[in-house]
Amino acid sequence: MRELVNEKVSVIMTFSAAKRRAAPYLISWQNNDYRIGEIGYHHQVKVGNDLHHIYEVVDKDSRLSFRLNFDTLNLHWTLEAISDGNAN
Repeated sequence: MRELVNEKVSVIMTFSAAKRRAAPYLISWQNNDYRIGEIGYHHQVKVGNDLHHIYEVVDKDSRLSFRLNFDTLNLHWTLEAISDGNAN
């Protein structure tokens, strides 16, 4: 089931100079750490003059998916939604 969260989270990022790509590596939320296994998609959204990077990622065990929003104005991460993959 997909649940809207909209909470600030801590994120560790990586940057590959060879691939010229930055990506989340680990999410800390509600006293739990979730290592990122796969990035489903990444896109950018402009909100006024602010640029946001939206990531849809799956944890390393492929149990949960997360929708993350990285605000480039203040460098804050927001967990927008979480899903366990079930329809209910």
